[in-house]
Amino acid sequence: MAGESSWTNHCLDDTPREIGEFDSFSELDDESSNETTAVSLELILPDDLLERILAYLPIASIFRAGCVCKRWHEIVSSNRFLWNFSHVLSQKPWYFMFTNSGEPIGYAYDPILRKWYGIELPEIKAPDWSIASSCGLVGFMDNESRSELYICNPITKRCKKLEEPPGLKFSDYSSLAVSVNRISPGYLITVVKSKQVPGNFFQWDISIHIYDSETIMWTTSLTEVLTGWRGGDESVICNGILYFLIYSTGSGVPESRHGLVAYSLSSRTSHGLLNRSFIPVPCPLTCGRLMNLKGKLVMVGGIGKQDRADIIKGIGIWVLNGREWREIARMPHKFFQGFGEFDDVFASSGTDDLIYIQSYGAPALLIFDMNQKQWKWSLKCPVTKRFPLQLFTGFCFEPRLEIAP
Repeated sequence: MAGESSWTNHCLDDTPREIGEFDSFSELDDESSNETTAVSLELILPDDLLERILAYLPIASIFRAGCVCKRWHEIVSSNRFLWNFSHVLSQKPWYFMFTNSGEPIGYAYDPILRKWYGIELPEIKAPDWSIASSCGLVGFMDNESRSELYICNPITKRCKKLEEPPGLKFSDYSSLAVSVNRISPGYLITVVKSKQVPGNFFQWDISIHIYDSETIMWTTSLTEVLTGWRGGDESVICNGILYFLIYSTGSGVPESRHGLVAYSLSSRTSHGLLNRSFIPVPCPLTCGRLMNLKGKLVMVGGIGKQDRADIIKGIGIWVLNGREWREIARMPHKFFQGFGEFDDVFASSGTDDLIYIQSYGAPALLIFDMNQKQWKWSLKCPVTKRFPLQLFTGFCFEPRLEIAP
């Protein structure tokens, strides 16, 4: 990655920062030795004004503020502070990178302070679990029986185990999506399951299951058999619509190996997915990643070569307008080369205005800012690739204190 942003090495600070129930991450920086002298001005500030000032700090700075003194700790732990925090501008999304192929360990990147933090995720047992996030909450579901499902706040570590989703006990593919209502504390979780019809590779059973946190119940809103297409592991909820990618099973000669289905969570039609809700993808893709960026459905996709659709030649970003895709950006070749060996699939997720992209084969993390239309590398993740087949993956989430499952 010659010529790109320099990568700054960080040393792991093994000293835990005790902040009561907020003890959620350790910081990786070289500034721990810099002590800040308390300013006497804070002694004359009333609590409500101090709360509003602290609420505008980045998440990591709020954790540090809670260590300053007993008064500040009580403030950042109070319900009134959480209310103030929820009404300021949203924090930039963090990206958690799994750095071990077999265990769910890794680091989270803060794009505001440009630092990595060690975070211990609650309950998740393997990095290949299905993961989805929305407004500070992250859902984890195991990829074997699809029976273990948790919803949690990675920052506060508040976590809740949900009942097992209904439908097929063992499905060949499943995708998870989460949507938090930013006005009320409720949220929806969807699971799309797909299983091959016995003896028929071209036909697949597909079902959609919805969990409502207000009713604390699962409902199965659709069961259908698709011919020539199957479900996969990619879905997202955007403006009350569940979008999920489907994949060609080779029946006939489809224009692309991918397609998109839009399913209304309010009307919940019971049949006819391909007839009513099918949306073609903009070009032949090697893989597609869906995300909700401020109410817009965004897809990041690997663009296949004309003669070899399974070989990636670039990465594009599209926004869905109605039923038409509009290309927003295409990764410049110098960044594409910066990943080294790039497989035909890759990890990508985003929220707010940021999109994160990383190769499974390396801990390099690239960020695209939708507002500024700017590409840039994150600072280097503090991990070294130890063996050739070591894999990396990840997901992004909003760091929030006031959201609870």
